[in-house]
Amino acid sequence: MKRYNNLFEKICEFGNLLRAYKDAGKCKRYTPAVMEFTYDLEGNILKLQDELLNQRYHHGGYHEFYVYDPKMRKISAAPFRDRVAHHALCNVIEPIFERTFIYDSYACRLGKGTHAAVDRLTAFERERESSCPIYRAKFYAFKCDIRKYFESIDHKILRELIMRKIKDPKTIWLIDEILKSNDTNCGIPIGNLTSQLFANIYLDKLDHFVKEELRIRHYIRYVDDFVILDDSKKTLYNIKEKIRGFLKDTLKLTLHPKKQVIFPAHLGIDFLGYRVWRTHRLLRKTSVKRMRRKLKKFQRLYREGTISLEKIIQSIASWLGHAKHADTYNLRRKLFGGIKLVRETIERRVVRNER
Repeated sequence: MKRYNNLFEKICEFGNLLRAYKDAGKCKRYTPAVMEFTYDLEGNILKLQDELLNQRYHHGGYHEFYVYDPKMRKISAAPFRDRVAHHALCNVIEPIFERTFIYDSYACRLGKGTHAAVDRLTAFERERESSCPIYRAKFYAFKCDIRKYFESIDHKILRELIMRKIKDPKTIWLIDEILKSNDTNCGIPIGNLTSQLFANIYLDKLDHFVKEELRIRHYIRYVDDFVILDDSKKTLYNIKEKIRGFLKDTLKLTLHPKKQVIFPAHLGIDFLGYRVWRTHRLLRKTSVKRMRRKLKKFQRLYREGTISLEKIIQSIASWLGHAKHADTYNLRRKLFGGIKLVRETIERRVVRNER
Protein backbone atom coordinates (compact mmCIF):
# COMPACT_ATOMS: atom_id res chain seq x y z
CA MET A 1 0.00 0.00 0.00
CA LYS A 2 1.37 3.39 -1.01
CA ARG A 3 2.06 5.83 1.83
CA TYR A 4 2.42 9.56 1.21
CA ASN A 5 5.13 11.88 2.49
CA ASN A 6 6.06 15.55 2.00
CA LEU A 7 2.48 16.77 2.36
CA PHE A 8 2.97 19.36 5.08
CA GLU A 9 4.57 21.98 2.83
CA LYS A 10 1.55 21.76 0.49
CA ILE A 11 -0.81 22.25 3.45
CA CYS A 12 1.11 25.35 4.55
CA GLU A 13 1.43 26.97 1.11
CA PHE A 14 0.02 30.49 1.06
CA GLY A 15 -2.19 29.67 -1.94
CA ASN A 16 -3.68 26.64 -0.17
CA LEU A 17 -4.33 28.66 3.00
CA LEU A 18 -5.98 31.40 0.92
CA ARG A 19 -8.21 28.83 -0.78
CA ALA A 20 -8.98 27.35 2.65
CA TYR A 21 -10.00 30.81 3.91
CA LYS A 22 -12.40 31.26 0.97
CA ASP A 23 -13.93 27.82 1.47
CA ALA A 24 -14.28 28.24 5.24
CA GLY A 25 -15.90 31.65 4.82
CA LYS A 26 -18.30 30.65 2.05
CA CYS A 27 -21.81 32.04 2.75
CA LYS A 28 -20.50 33.48 6.06
CA ARG A 29 -18.46 36.46 4.91
CA TYR A 30 -20.44 38.97 7.00
CA THR A 31 -20.25 37.10 10.28
CA PRO A 32 -18.07 38.88 12.91
CA ALA A 33 -15.39 36.16 13.05
CA VAL A 34 -14.92 36.08 9.26
CA MET A 35 -14.93 39.89 8.98
CA GLU A 36 -12.32 40.16 11.74
CA PHE A 37 -10.05 37.64 9.98
CA THR A 38 -10.62 39.35 6.61
CA TYR A 39 -9.75 42.82 7.98
CA ASP A 40 -6.06 41.82 7.99
CA LEU A 41 -6.33 38.84 5.65
CA GLU A 42 -2.72 38.64 4.50
CA GLY A 43 -1.37 39.17 8.00
CA ASN A 44 -3.64 36.52 9.52
CA ILE A 45 -2.81 33.95 6.85
CA LEU A 46 0.94 34.62 7.21
CA LYS A 47 0.65 34.29 11.01
CA LEU A 48 -1.22 30.98 10.68
CA GLN A 49 1.32 29.79 8.11
CA ASP A 50 4.23 30.65 10.42
CA GLU A 51 2.62 28.83 13.38
CA LEU A 52 2.03 25.76 11.25
CA LEU A 53 5.50 25.66 9.67
CA ASN A 54 7.19 26.05 13.06
CA GLN A 55 4.74 23.65 14.73
CA ARG A 56 3.61 26.30 17.21
CA TYR A 57 -0.01 26.03 16.13
CA HIS A 58 -2.52 25.17 18.87
CA HIS A 59 -6.21 24.61 18.25
CA GLY A 60 -8.63 27.04 19.92
CA GLY A 61 -11.63 26.21 22.09
CA TYR A 62 -15.05 25.35 20.70
CA HIS A 63 -18.34 27.19 20.87
CA GLU A 64 -20.88 24.50 21.67
CA PHE A 65 -24.62 24.55 21.05
CA TYR A 66 -27.45 22.11 20.41
CA VAL A 67 -29.64 21.56 17.37
CA TYR A 68 -32.83 19.52 17.14
CA ASP A 69 -33.12 18.01 13.64
CA PRO A 70 -34.99 15.84 14.52
CA LYS A 71 -33.09 14.60 17.59
CA MET A 72 -30.85 16.65 19.85
CA ARG A 73 -27.21 16.91 18.71
CA LYS A 74 -24.34 18.83 20.25
CA ILE A 75 -22.51 20.92 17.64
CA SER A 76 -18.97 22.14 18.34
CA ALA A 77 -18.00 25.18 16.27
CA ALA A 78 -14.26 25.84 16.05
CA PRO A 79 -12.83 29.39 15.83
CA PHE A 80 -12.61 30.66 12.25
CA ARG A 81 -8.78 30.49 12.01
CA ASP A 82 -8.96 26.83 13.03
CA ARG A 83 -11.60 26.18 10.39
CA VAL A 84 -9.14 27.61 7.87
CA ALA A 85 -6.52 25.11 9.11
CA HIS A 86 -9.10 22.28 8.80
CA HIS A 87 -9.81 23.19 5.18
CA ALA A 88 -6.11 23.51 4.39
CA LEU A 89 -5.48 20.00 5.75
CA CYS A 90 -8.46 18.44 3.95
CA ASN A 91 -7.53 20.09 0.64
CA VAL A 92 -4.34 18.03 0.63
CA ILE A 93 -5.19 14.73 2.32
CA GLU A 94 -8.81 14.18 1.27
CA PRO A 95 -7.93 13.25 -2.36
CA ILE A 96 -5.56 10.58 -1.02
CA PHE A 97 -8.34 8.85 0.92
CA GLU A 98 -11.04 9.53 -1.66
CA ARG A 99 -9.32 7.06 -4.01
CA THR A 100 -9.78 4.28 -1.46
CA PHE A 101 -13.47 4.87 -0.65
CA ILE A 102 -16.06 2.55 -2.16
CA TYR A 103 -18.54 3.93 -4.70
CA ASP A 104 -21.57 3.47 -2.43
CA SER A 105 -20.36 5.62 0.46
CA TYR A 106 -22.32 8.87 0.02
CA ALA A 107 -21.62 11.25 2.91
CA CYS A 108 -19.59 14.45 2.48
CA ARG A 109 -18.13 13.50 -0.90
CA LEU A 110 -18.08 15.46 -4.14
CA GLY A 111 -20.89 14.31 -6.45
CA LYS A 112 -22.57 12.26 -3.73
CA GLY A 113 -24.98 13.36 -0.96
CA THR A 114 -28.38 12.35 0.38
CA HIS A 115 -30.32 12.57 -2.88
CA ALA A 116 -27.74 10.53 -4.79
CA ALA A 117 -27.85 7.92 -2.02
CA VAL A 118 -31.64 7.66 -2.15
CA ASP A 119 -31.55 7.40 -5.96
CA ARG A 120 -29.03 4.59 -5.65
CA LEU A 121 -31.23 2.78 -3.12
CA THR A 122 -34.18 3.01 -5.54
CA ALA A 123 -32.00 1.55 -8.31
CA PHE A 124 -30.90 -1.27 -5.98
CA GLU A 125 -34.51 -2.07 -5.08
CA ARG A 126 -35.48 -2.32 -8.75
CA GLU A 127 -32.44 -4.44 -9.51
CA ARG A 128 -33.10 -6.71 -6.54
CA GLU A 129 -36.74 -7.24 -7.45
CA SER A 130 -35.94 -8.01 -11.09
CA SER A 131 -33.47 -10.69 -9.95
CA CYS A 132 -35.97 -12.41 -7.62
CA PRO A 133 -37.56 -15.64 -8.85
CA ILE A 134 -41.25 -15.22 -9.71
CA TYR A 135 -42.37 -17.66 -6.99
CA ARG A 136 -40.89 -15.41 -4.27
CA ALA A 137 -40.79 -11.98 -5.84
CA LYS A 138 -40.04 -10.11 -2.63
CA PHE A 139 -36.83 -9.24 -0.85
CA TYR A 140 -35.74 -7.86 2.51
CA ALA A 141 -33.84 -4.87 3.85
CA PHE A 142 -31.46 -4.67 6.80
CA LYS A 143 -31.25 -1.09 8.01
CA CYS A 144 -29.34 0.18 11.00
CA ASP A 145 -26.96 2.79 12.31
CA ILE A 146 -24.19 2.93 14.87
CA ARG A 147 -24.79 3.95 18.45
CA LYS A 148 -23.30 7.41 19.21
CA TYR A 149 -20.97 7.13 16.25
CA PHE A 150 -19.05 10.44 16.41
CA GLU A 151 -18.69 10.14 20.19
CA SER A 152 -17.35 6.57 19.89
CA ILE A 153 -14.55 7.02 17.35
CA ASP A 154 -11.34 5.82 19.00
CA HIS A 155 -8.43 8.21 18.35
CA LYS A 156 -5.81 5.48 18.44
CA ILE A 157 -7.62 3.37 15.82
CA LEU A 158 -8.35 6.43 13.67
CA ARG A 159 -4.70 7.47 13.84
CA GLU A 160 -3.58 3.99 12.76
CA LEU A 161 -5.99 4.05 9.81
CA ILE A 162 -4.70 7.48 8.74
CA MET A 163 -1.07 6.39 9.06
CA ARG A 164 -1.68 3.50 6.68
CA LYS A 165 -1.80 6.18 3.95
CA ILE A 166 0.21 9.07 5.41
CA LYS A 167 3.74 8.83 6.79
CA ASP A 168 4.61 12.55 6.86
CA PRO A 169 5.31 13.21 10.59
CA LYS A 170 4.41 16.90 10.44
CA THR A 171 1.05 16.18 8.83
CA ILE A 172 0.39 13.59 11.54
CA TRP A 173 1.34 16.25 14.13
CA LEU A 174 -1.32 18.61 12.72
CA ILE A 175 -3.93 15.83 12.73
CA ASP A 176 -3.01 15.08 16.36
CA GLU A 177 -3.46 18.77 17.28
CA ILE A 178 -6.98 18.70 15.82
CA LEU A 179 -7.84 15.41 17.55
CA LYS A 180 -6.48 16.65 20.91
CA SER A 181 -8.67 19.76 20.69
CA ASN A 182 -11.59 17.59 21.81
CA ASP A 183 -9.82 16.91 25.16
CA THR A 184 -10.59 13.17 25.08
CA ASN A 185 -9.11 10.00 23.59
CA CYS A 186 -12.44 9.09 22.08
CA GLY A 187 -14.88 11.01 19.91
CA ILE A 188 -14.65 13.76 17.32
CA PRO A 189 -16.73 16.96 17.35
CA ILE A 190 -19.71 17.27 15.02
CA GLY A 191 -19.13 20.52 13.14
CA ASN A 192 -15.51 20.21 11.99
CA LEU A 193 -14.79 19.63 8.31
CA THR A 194 -12.05 17.25 9.43
CA SER A 195 -14.61 15.24 11.42
CA GLN A 196 -16.54 14.50 8.22
CA LEU A 197 -13.38 13.16 6.57
CA PHE A 198 -12.27 11.24 9.68
CA ALA A 199 -15.74 9.66 9.97
CA ASN A 200 -15.48 8.36 6.39
CA ILE A 201 -11.94 7.06 6.94
CA TYR A 202 -13.03 5.22 10.09
CA LEU A 203 -15.97 3.38 8.51
CA ASP A 204 -14.18 2.78 5.22
CA LYS A 205 -12.84 -0.29 7.01
CA LEU A 206 -16.43 -1.54 7.39
CA ASP A 207 -17.21 -0.73 3.74
CA HIS A 208 -14.38 -2.92 2.48
CA PHE A 209 -15.30 -5.71 4.90
CA VAL A 210 -18.88 -5.70 3.59
CA LYS A 211 -17.91 -5.48 -0.08
CA GLU A 212 -14.80 -7.66 -0.20
CA GLU A 213 -15.26 -10.26 2.54
CA LEU A 214 -19.04 -10.55 2.78
CA ARG A 215 -19.33 -9.95 -1.00
CA ILE A 216 -22.49 -7.83 -0.72
CA ARG A 217 -23.48 -5.80 -3.75
CA HIS A 218 -26.60 -4.01 -2.52
CA TYR A 219 -25.05 -1.98 0.29
CA ILE A 220 -25.28 1.80 0.80
CA ARG A 221 -23.80 3.88 3.61
CA TYR A 222 -24.34 7.52 4.56
CA VAL A 223 -22.16 8.43 7.59
CA ASP A 224 -23.19 5.71 10.10
CA ASP A 225 -26.58 4.94 8.52
CA PHE A 226 -26.52 1.96 6.16
CA VAL A 227 -28.85 -0.36 4.25
CA ILE A 228 -28.31 -3.89 2.85
CA LEU A 229 -30.77 -5.69 0.56
CA ASP A 230 -31.07 -9.47 0.09
CA ASP A 231 -33.61 -12.09 -0.98
CA SER A 232 -33.24 -14.02 2.28
CA LYS A 233 -34.12 -12.80 5.77
CA LYS A 234 -31.90 -15.55 7.24
CA THR A 235 -28.93 -14.33 5.21
CA LEU A 236 -29.46 -10.79 6.50
CA TYR A 237 -29.52 -12.01 10.11
CA ASN A 238 -26.18 -13.75 9.49
CA ILE A 239 -24.80 -10.58 7.89
CA LYS A 240 -25.97 -8.52 10.86
CA GLU A 241 -24.11 -10.74 13.32
CA LYS A 242 -20.92 -10.62 11.23
CA ILE A 243 -21.10 -6.83 11.01
CA ARG A 244 -21.82 -6.56 14.74
CA GLY A 245 -18.73 -8.66 15.52
CA PHE A 246 -16.54 -6.76 13.07
CA LEU A 247 -17.53 -3.37 14.46
CA LYS A 248 -16.95 -4.48 18.05
CA ASP A 249 -13.62 -6.26 17.48
CA THR A 250 -12.05 -3.95 14.89
CA LEU A 251 -13.47 -0.47 15.44
CA LYS A 252 -14.87 -0.59 19.01
CA LEU A 253 -18.32 0.39 17.78
CA THR A 254 -21.77 -1.03 18.50
CA LEU A 255 -24.94 -1.15 16.43
CA HIS A 256 -27.77 0.97 17.80
CA PRO A 257 -29.96 -1.44 19.82
CA LYS A 258 -33.24 0.13 18.63
CA LYS A 259 -32.23 0.91 15.04
CA GLN A 260 -31.19 -2.45 13.59
CA VAL A 261 -34.19 -3.87 11.77
CA ILE A 262 -34.77 -6.51 9.08
CA PHE A 263 -38.07 -6.25 7.24
CA PRO A 264 -39.74 -6.81 3.84
CA ALA A 265 -38.65 -4.02 1.51
CA HIS A 266 -42.15 -3.62 0.09
CA LEU A 267 -43.10 -1.89 3.38
CA GLY A 268 -40.84 1.00 2.38
CA ILE A 269 -37.31 1.74 3.56
CA ASP A 270 -36.90 4.73 5.89
CA PHE A 271 -33.63 6.30 4.70
CA LEU A 272 -32.24 9.85 4.91
CA GLY A 273 -35.58 11.55 5.45
CA TYR A 274 -37.56 9.56 2.88
CA ARG A 275 -39.58 6.36 2.80
CA VAL A 276 -38.31 4.61 -0.32
CA TRP A 277 -40.04 2.04 -2.54
CA ARG A 278 -38.86 0.81 -5.95
CA THR A 279 -41.76 2.70 -7.64
CA HIS A 280 -41.92 5.90 -5.61
CA ARG A 281 -40.81 7.67 -2.45
CA LEU A 282 -42.51 9.76 0.22
CA LEU A 283 -41.27 12.18 2.83
CA ARG A 284 -40.80 10.90 6.35
CA LYS A 285 -43.93 11.75 8.37
CA THR A 286 -41.93 13.56 11.05
CA SER A 287 -40.56 15.94 8.38
CA VAL A 288 -44.08 16.90 7.32
CA LYS A 289 -45.17 17.41 10.94
CA ARG A 290 -42.16 19.66 11.62
CA MET A 291 -42.97 21.81 8.59
CA ARG A 292 -46.61 22.17 9.69
CA ARG A 293 -45.42 23.37 13.10
CA LYS A 294 -42.93 25.73 11.45
CA LEU A 295 -45.62 27.29 9.26
CA LYS A 296 -47.78 28.06 12.29
CA LYS A 297 -44.76 29.56 14.05
CA PHE A 298 -43.85 31.63 10.96
CA GLN A 299 -47.36 33.10 10.78
CA ARG A 300 -47.20 34.13 14.43
CA LEU A 301 -43.71 35.63 14.16
CA TYR A 302 -44.60 37.48 10.96
CA ARG A 303 -47.69 39.03 12.57
CA GLU A 304 -45.49 40.12 15.50
CA GLY A 305 -42.95 41.61 13.10
CA THR A 306 -40.05 39.53 14.44
CA ILE A 307 -39.26 37.72 11.17
CA SER A 308 -39.11 38.92 7.57
CA LEU A 309 -40.98 37.39 4.67
CA GLU A 310 -37.67 36.73 2.90
CA LYS A 311 -36.38 34.63 5.81
CA ILE A 312 -39.59 32.60 5.80
CA ILE A 313 -39.35 32.02 2.05
CA GLN A 314 -35.69 31.01 2.39
CA SER A 315 -36.55 28.42 5.05
CA ILE A 316 -39.48 27.02 3.07
CA ALA A 317 -37.48 26.93 -0.17
CA SER A 318 -34.84 24.85 1.62
CA TRP A 319 -37.49 22.37 2.77
CA LEU A 320 -39.01 22.26 -0.73
CA GLY A 321 -35.57 21.46 -2.14
CA HIS A 322 -35.71 18.33 0.00
CA ALA A 323 -39.40 17.61 -0.62
CA LYS A 324 -39.27 17.83 -4.41
CA HIS A 325 -37.10 14.69 -4.53
CA ALA A 326 -40.14 12.72 -3.34
CA ASP A 327 -43.69 12.35 -4.69
CA THR A 328 -45.03 15.39 -2.86
CA TYR A 329 -46.90 17.53 -5.41
CA ASN A 330 -50.28 17.10 -3.72
CA LEU A 331 -48.73 17.40 -0.26
CA ARG A 332 -47.13 20.74 -1.16
CA ARG A 333 -50.38 22.10 -2.56
CA LYS A 334 -52.23 21.01 0.55
CA LEU A 335 -49.55 22.31 2.91
CA PHE A 336 -49.10 25.77 1.40
CA GLY A 337 -52.31 26.33 -0.57
CA GLY A 338 -54.43 27.86 2.17
CA ILE A 339 -51.76 29.65 4.22
CA LYS A 340 -51.52 33.41 3.91
CA LEU A 341 -48.84 35.60 5.45
CA VAL A 342 -50.29 39.13 5.20
CA ARG A 343 -50.86 40.12 1.54
CA GLU A 344 -49.54 37.03 -0.22
CA THR A 345 -49.31 33.28 -0.08
CA ILE A 346 -45.92 31.73 0.66
CA GLU A 347 -46.47 28.88 -1.76
CA ARG A 348 -46.88 31.19 -4.77
CA ARG A 349 -43.70 33.11 -4.01
CA VAL A 350 -41.65 29.97 -3.47
CA VAL A 351 -42.97 28.19 -6.55
CA ARG A 352 -42.23 31.29 -8.64
CA ASN A 353 -38.66 31.37 -7.30
CA GLU A 354 -38.24 27.65 -8.10
CA ARG A 355 -39.36 28.17 -11.69
